[in-house]
Amino acid sequence: MTNRRGFASDNQAGVLPEALAAMAAANGGHAPSYGADAWTARMQERFREHFGAGARAFPVFNGTAANVLAIEALTQPWEAVICARSAHMNMDECGAPERAGRKLLIADAPDGRLTPELAAPLVARVGDEHAVQARVLSITQSTELGTLYEPDEIAALADWAHGAGLLLHVDGARICNAAAALGVPLRAITVDVGVDAVSFGGTKLGLLGAEAVVLLRDDVGDGFLYRRKQAMQLASKMRFVSAQLDALLSGDVWLRAATHANAMAARLAAAVGGVAGVRITQAVRANAVFAVLEPAATQALQREWPFYVWDEATGEVRWMTAWDTAPEDVDAFAAAVRSATGSGPPRR
Repeated sequence: MTNRRGFASDNQAGVLPEALAAMAAANGGHAPSYGADAWTARMQERFREHFGAGARAFPVFNGTAANVLAIEALTQPWEAVICARSAHMNMDECGAPERAGRKLLIADAPDGRLTPELAAPLVARVGDEHAVQARVLSITQSTELGTLYEPDEIAALADWAHGAGLLLHVDGARICNAAAALGVPLRAITVDVGVDAVSFGGTKLGLLGAEAVVLLRDDVGDGFLYRRKQAMQLASKMRFVSAQLDALLSGDVWLRAATHANAMAARLAAAVGGVAGVRITQAVRANAVFAVLEPAATQALQREWPFYVWDEATGEVRWMTAWDTAPEDVDAFAAAVRSATGSGPPRR
């Protein structure tokens, strides 16, 4: 068994020292359960600081729950969610939104980013009782392909969505990486540009089972406390989840962790971008590098280095960096890529 830092997923990284310290600090004595504790109160303050005075944050255990509960809060069972074909809720949540009774309407988005023009055809048969009614536009920031929405692009989507009678949801599994890459505060790509709800990701940035549904307007999410309980996402010892979220959003912890992960992806892209036999397929903006390799090179690399094949048909792979990826990890992997592709021996 190896603990080698690989490039399969930022989910595979360890826990941030600040999160571990926060949990340890919360471990003294007894505290009220189910969120009636001081750590959860402080966590709410942090979310209001970053997402506006009206933000309401509800900790949950994982990203699938955050996404499903968020869209449930924004819809009725006869309403639907527009998302990109590559969206995590479409490709990697085992039908959880549909199990919750929410139909997904799929738009093709070659770089993972939706536009009003791509989404508009899916708003159809409005008022027809025989047809599901589009109600939410869901985007991912950063996207599943590592690309980013600029603030003005989100604002344009929000304006279009609201004009069409839709709400705008952001799957923010890597929203901190996006904000760090764009050089903006979290509110600049959420509440300030018209977003209505966010699934805030903590796990991919170094937390231990800590995510949150963040509702950004007062007229959505009625009864959410009961919805979260029914979905088995109400933590009895919530202080340990809240303490991590509080620690992440305090000071510049989130920004340092995300900036480092992004920098390691940029370092990797720079190291392999000119290698014969490697074709980078997406702009490297956050903490993901997508590339096409020959299958034999991929197989040789995977014998020593963990990473995923993204598209078996094209040979596209995904390399993810994390808050704890070290420069020497990147350099050693880049050397292995050069060796596997026949572009030279590993550099020493």
